[in-house]
Amino acid sequence: MKFQCGACGLRINSRHFKQAGLMNPQLTSICDICIQSGKEPADFANTAVAIFAQGLLYTFIGKNETTKDDEEAAFLVTKKDQRKRYEAFIQDYDGNELAQQQLKRAEFNQAIIDSETGKSDFLPRLELTFAENLEKMGLSVDFKLNEVDYIDRERIRAKYHYRCQYCGRRGRSVDHKDPVSLSHNNDLDNLILSCQECNRIKSNMPYELFVKLNSQIPQVNQKLVKYENALATLKGEFEQKRRELVAKMHLKGVVNDPELNQMRKQNKKLQDAIDSLDSDYNELRSLREQHFMTGWKLAQEKEKDDII
Repeated sequence: MKFQCGACGLRINSRHFKQAGLMNPQLTSICDICIQSGKEPADFANTAVAIFAQGLLYTFIGKNETTKDDEEAAFLVTKKDQRKRYEAFIQDYDGNELAQQQLKRAEFNQAIIDSETGKSDFLPRLELTFAENLEKMGLSVDFKLNEVDYIDRERIRAKYHYRCQYCGRRGRSVDHKDPVSLSHNNDLDNLILSCQECNRIKSNMPYELFVKLNSQIPQVNQKLVKYENALATLKGEFEQKRRELVAKMHLKGVVNDPELNQMRKQNKKLQDAIDSLDSDYNELRSLREQHFMTGWKLAQEKEKDDII
């Protein structure tokens, strides 16, 4: 949910308008960025926030009288295109755990304030990446924290015999148990081997949560290993038969031949079996990924700092 700030005019996540209260949270008429700049919520009206505060039984801090919230000239950032640029930049920060780990919100807010008030001559640009905008705003975030060298990667692969420690399938991806974006830990005891799929699914998910969710589906993981082994065997056999067919064609010097046609029919049946098994395998992989994504979203929802 987003609200428009009564001072700067930016439409940003509702978390920017929420403050702790004695009994219930407080909602302010202006965003935390404007409050940090020295503005007082009591000096500004915000009808939308006031209505939501009333409905949630939260305290509203701001003017109670109704004003024209859409008067462009009343906002600190008067131009819509400039507001969109700030809004996108703030949204990028709000959704980036790595940036939040390294860059305090107060420091980030101050850079926005300096830009809005003209102390800085740079406005975020939509065509630039988040990292590029940060740099031009004078902010620093290291987005390349994964610095495991080749020797350590090979050591981890050999240690776990090239087997994913989550699902049991073949794997070569060296994974950080505690996401590097959160722990910045490249020590060997924080490294484990995974398949490419588990590495992608886990992403920035906490290790404990991923292991907990994974422990709920042992039979699914065992079945995935069987699928992988069966497919590897069938594909290997198909490739061998394909080479035999090519060799026979070369020796006979013909394309149409009863023996060759029979080999083609056998290969076609084998390919159909592979396609059918591959379809079942992919369906199970998709269900497994949904299991992890649902668990991760529910866990994030519990931690979500929204107005409700």
